[in-house]
Amino acid sequence: MSDDAVKWNERYRLNAEPSDQQPREFLLEQAQHLPARGLALDAAMGLGANAGFLIARGLDVIGVDVSEVAARQAKARYPSLMAAVIDLDRFRWPDQTFDVILNFYFLLRPLCRQYRHLLRPGGVLIFESLLKETVIYRPGFNPDYLLAPGELRELCAGLEILVYREGWISRAGHHPRAVASLVARRS
Repeated sequence: MSDDAVKWNERYRLNAEPSDQQPREFLLEQAQHLPARGLALDAAMGLGANAGFLIARGLDVIGVDVSEVAARQAKARYPSLMAAVIDLDRFRWPDQTFDVILNFYFLLRPLCRQYRHLLRPGGVLIFESLLKETVIYRPGFNPDYLLAPGELRELCAGLEILVYREGWISRAGHHPRAVASLVARRS
């Protein structure tokens, strides 16, 4: 078992945050871009709240996470979810597999560059992750997992960008987050 798997298993076993139980706000705001049906990938799904939102909208969803604890809890909560324990550092998907890809707060740059190939024509990517400014509030955060300003656009080159924003967002009970958010489509 990888160090990441151990870390995330422990987090989900001991103290999942209430926000882990709700779909991400950016996903809810951008739901009009989602197709009515098709196959979706929720990368690093955690407890599956985003996947559950897609399932409720009529999509078939493959949710993957490095945490076995998270995958089991997500599957128990959403029985139709195709949950898998996968280390995305070591796994490759076939091209043109997905109609939707969700990626929230998980940054694996080589995978991000593949997303345009993994989407079917007309497929939609909804992505949100932390920016380097995050270190203002979390100085110990590993900068390898933080986006530089404008970097998300570069990682998604070749996709039609429908929505793009960078800036600070607030969540009740938490410090503000510096994030880059994107909705893009494969032409």
